[in-house]
Formats: sequence, structure tokens, C-alpha cells
Amino acid sequence: MSSFNLFDAEEKSLEQAEDLRRRLEQAPEPVRDGIATLIEAYSRSVREQRRLVRVSDRLQAQLASVNQELGKRKAEAEDALETLKAAQESLVQAEKLASLGALVGGVAHEINTPVGIALSCASHLADSTASMRKLFEADDISVEDFERFMDTVKDTTGLILTNVERAAELIRSFKQVAVDRTSSERRRFDLATYIRETLASLGPHLRQAGHTVLLACPEGIVMDSYPGALSQVLGNFIMNSLVHGYDSGQTGTLSITVERDGAESVRLTYGDDGKGIPDEHLGRIFDPFFTTRRGSGGSGLGLHIVYNLVTGPLAGSVAAESPAGRGTVFTILMPLSP
Repeated sequence: MSSFNLFDAEEKSLEQAEDLRRRLEQAPEPVRDGIATLIEAYSRSVREQRRLVRVSDRLQAQLASVNQELGKRKAEAEDALETLKAAQESLVQAEKLASLGALVGGVAHEINTPVGIALSCASHLADSTASMRKLFEADDISVEDFERFMDTVKDTTGLILTNVERAAELIRSFKQVAVDRTSSERRRFDLATYIRETLASLGPHLRQAGHTVLLACPEGIVMDSYPGALSQVLGNFIMNSLVHGYDSGQTGTLSITVERDGAESVRLTYGDDGKGIPDEHLGRIFDPFFTTRRGSGGSGLGLHIVYNLVTGPLAGSVAAESPAGRGTVFTILMPLSP
């Protein structure tokens, strides 16, 4: 069956109208005029319709071109967004590694003191032992010599043991924190013990700045979660306070308070008594790359990482408030087992 063509039908209708007008040439003038008017009106309608069709075709072609361009731009925008996300993720990972690097440097500096003392004591003990051996070989050891040597052995070995144990404690704390931060492994851990280990690894930064840390956490709260994420959160809170909360040379008090929130959750509150956060900035502190210290130690990613870790692996929520003249307080609500 042949398809219907509107333009062909209109042409046939016009031809039939012209044929009708020729056959009615002998008709009364009013009839001829009426027929001519109808034919002219129909002809104008056909021309206008064809013009509209041409306009429609042209608009459709333009629309198709625009849609094609929009599709191209959309694809480019999606590629750019993926590139931006990848770059942001790389920067976030770089920030995490940078904080771990700072932790390594601080702990290495902290370990240097007890190791140095232990080495000095060991050297002194070696010298005393060599002197005693000479006296022994010369068969010239008196009771006083032996007593002084024993006192030296007692004092130096005590100092060696104390300082080696201190270094071992620092290494143990740092090792666990460092492994947790780099592995993102889920495991069971005692919350109070782990917070103390994290604070021990951050001790060099705190002592260098002269700040005091107060910890109030009940014993026996066991979490089955991601300790590396929690350590990163606490570390970022503390470094944020050190960088933004206090002027150079100013000391303050940082506090960490933990309490149960029902049977399955805990509330962790971190606060400092520093300068606080202006109201106009408070709503943006968790945005990526937002910082008031660009070029002066602020990357704008510290609190953004905190937000992602708390709402991600730790499956909790975080909120900030900065009462006038009372520093800054961050409150985290998280489940014991996300």
C-alpha cells in the first residue's frame, strides 16, 4: 500500500480547484468570485503550511545539532568530573601520607632521647667494665673499687632499662597506629587504650607546642571498627587545633571526652580552648580545600578527611560548634560496630 503524501494531495486539490473554476466560467459572477476567493485562501494556506514545514525541518536540524553538541559537552563534563574526583582522591591520600610522615618525624625525634640516654649509659658502663677488668688482671681490686663498680652497674642498667622501655613503648604505639592508618583494617580494640596510643604517637607535636591534653574515657569500651580511621580523625583534630586554634607561642588545653550513647554507640567530644571558628566559616569547614591558612600550613583537606572517615568507615556523624570565646568543639556519634 502506497504511503500518503500530504504535499501531493494538496497539489491535486489545487489542480481540481483550478479545473472547477474553469468549468464555472459561465456561472454567475458572485459564484465565480466566491470560488476564486476560496481557491486563493486555500493556496495561501498551502504555501504557509509548506513554509512552516521548512521552518520546522530547519529547527529540527538545529535541535539535532544542539543535542549532539550537548551530548559531546556532557561527555566532556563527565570526564572532567572523573578527573577532578581522581585528583581530589590523590590529594586526600597525599594529605594522609603527609600526616603519617609528620607522625614518623615526631616519633623519631621522641625516640632519640631515651635511645641517646641508653647509649650514653651503655658507653659509661663499658668504660667502667674495662677499668674493672684492668684492675682484675693486675690483681689490684679493692673492696671500695668493687662497690663503686656495682653502684655504677646498678645505676646505669636502671637508666638503660627505663629508657629502652620508654623507646619500646613509643615504637609499639607508633607501630600500631601506623599500621592501622595504612591498612584500613577492621578489628576489635579497646577504645581508651587506643586513644592513649594515638596521643602517645602525637606527643612530640603537643609537647613542642606546650599544650595539655585531657582524656576522659571509661575503661572497657570495646569497638569492632576501623582504628586507623579513628586515629586519623583524632590526629587531624589535634593538628587542626595546633595550626588554626592558637597563635604562635600560645598554649592551651585540648580535651577528649568519651561516653556511651545507648548500648550500641559512643559519643566522642573533642574540644580546644583556642580562638574558635568564625560563624561565617563554620558551615564550610568540612568542604574540601577550604582553609583560612592557605600557604601557612593549611591544605583545606584535614577536616574534609575527618568528615569522610566519620561518615564512611566509622558510619557515624560529626558536628562542630564554636561558642564565642570558648574555642571549638567537635562531636562524633558512632556505633561500636558499624
